[in-house]
Formats: sequence, C-alpha cells, structure tokens
Amino acid sequence: MNSLERVSLTLQHKEADRIPVYPLINSVSRKTLGITYEEWTKDVDKCAEAIIKATDEIDVDCICTLVDLSVEAADWGAKMLYFDDQAACPEHDNRLLQTEADYSKITIINPRETPRMSEHIELARKLFEARGDSKPIVGFVFGPLGILGMLRGHDYLFMDLMMYPDKVHAALRNITETLKEFIRGLIEAGCHGIMLDTLFASKSIMSKPMWDQFEGIYCEELAEVIRECGAMVMVHNCGNGVYFDIQVKRMNPVLISYMHVPDDCETMEDIKEKYGKSITLMGHIEPGWLMVATKEELENACKEQIDVYKKDGGFVLATGCEYPASIDFEHAKTMVNMAKTYGQY
Repeated sequence: MNSLERVSLTLQHKEADRIPVYPLINSVSRKTLGITYEEWTKDVDKCAEAIIKATDEIDVDCICTLVDLSVEAADWGAKMLYFDDQAACPEHDNRLLQTEADYSKITIINPRETPRMSEHIELARKLFEARGDSKPIVGFVFGPLGILGMLRGHDYLFMDLMMYPDKVHAALRNITETLKEFIRGLIEAGCHGIMLDTLFASKSIMSKPMWDQFEGIYCEELAEVIRECGAMVMVHNCGNGVYFDIQVKRMNPVLISYMHVPDDCETMEDIKEKYGKSITLMGHIEPGWLMVATKEELENACKEQIDVYKKDGGFVLATGCEYPASIDFEHAKTMVNMAKTYGQY
C-alpha cells in the first residue's frame, strides 16, 4: 500500500495497513542539499528537490507546500527579510500598512503573475509531477486575517478590528478574492487538498465570535472554492485552545492539523470522541519539545497518541506544527518508525 492509498483510507475513517505519518518536514528538508533557508525559499527548483529528497529518505506519507507564512503578504508589497537559518518574514518596523488609511492599498491581485504565489503554484506542480502518483500533495494557504496581520502588524490589526472594522473587511474581501484564484492555481497544479492556516482561530489570540466575524466568513468561501475544484479542505491551527467547532461549521474540513487540545475538550480521548468520528485528526507532537526530547520520550509520546487515536482510522501521526528547522532528521525518522511498527492495524 502506498502513501496515497493509505491516507485515502484514513480520511475515510477506515483502517489501512498502518497509520500515516507526516512530521511536517518542510524547511528542514533544505539540509538534504546543504543550502540556506534563503536559498530554499527563493529557488523553487532547489526547494522542490529538497522536499522530494527528504520525503524519500525519511519515507513520510504526505507532501505539503508550506515554505513560510509570508508568501502571500510579499506579493502585496511587504518588505521582506530573508535569513540563512530561519523563515522569511516582513520587516517588523516597516509594515506595508502604516495607518488605517492604508487598507485601501490591498487590492485584488493575480497570484498567477505575482512573484511568490506564482512560484508556490510552480512548486506544487513540481511536487505533483515528481510524487503525486504515490503521495498526497497538500497546498498550504495562509488565511486572510493572518495575511493582513503580516501586512499591518498584529498589535495594530487587533486595534483596527474594533476601531475600523469596515476598512479591515474591505481589505479582507480583496485578499479572499485573490486567495480563491491562488487556490484554483494550486489545485490545477496537482494539489489533492488545500490546508488553510487559520492562525487566529484559538483562545490564545482572539474570541470565537471575533474570529468568525473577521475570518470565518471568508474561510467558508475559500472552502467552497476548494470543493468546487474537486480537492479536499484541510485546516491547520497550532494555537492553544483552537476552535474546532466553529471551524467545522464554517469549512467542514476532512482533516484538522493541530498542536493543542481544542477549547471544548479536556483530553485526547475527548477529541477522539467528539471530533474523531467525522474528521481526521492530524497531530500533535510539539515541535519545540522535540529540541530537548530523547528518543525514548518521543517513542512514548507517539505510543500514547496512537493508543488514543488509532482505532477506526481517522488519525495521522504528525508534529503539531512545522518540524524544527534547526535539528536533524532523527526524531522524524523515529516518528516514521513508530507509525510503521506500533501504528500497524
């Protein structure tokens, strides 16, 4: 059974030969080529080659196009900082949107022609052509509110949500329309699913009604486009107290990638009982903890999650967010080995 078949059965809540595993080995894949983070980010050929090589060497069950959270913001004109050993980000003291009046700068743009989103579509195409017949290819798209936070700065954005909601909504509308075309391009390139990163949909950032008002309504539209194009809707949120319920209502995803227990659950058993019968649960080994964990500790953590989530399918063993870019592949290999041995059906 190959990874595509294994994940397909898992998403149908059927038991495959074993549980799928994907430790989100994105930026760390650059180490297979010995290149910097900046090279990996800017050179789509090297990025694709590195991801494919790491996928094959570690034998993970999925490929995701996540590069960094600034792909979309850069194409609206955010001034970017690139680094050798960490993800690119906008210049924090030189945001594109300096005042509330600047929200009018956020117009609808063509992601097939802008520098970074067009390259992201090309990355998806290269990954699909290389491994799309045996691995699910998942396109990664930052949510509208997250993109606006990159452009304005989170502290100012949060104030603007209350003081200038109409201006914020106008910008979010144009971002959403742009993302619809971005999503179409990714699916045309071969993505089997689209993972929407709903960063703000957790109690660690904002209230549930506020998230629903300022992003939930737009994510619902994006999910509809994904399904219209014949792809699967997936969600990633590594926040504390993530809002599963309202996101399920808005997007009806087939899978949620998460790191912490959702706000309406107390334990892993609660998550499995409340959501695991209809949604595939993907997670949730903490990436930061991997930097200090021993192999034995990681094996025990994997066993604990497999014991709770494995029955009847619907579970992908994964890190709750991107695998640490600063460490080697050994913990990723351990997770894969646990899925292949302890995670057998």
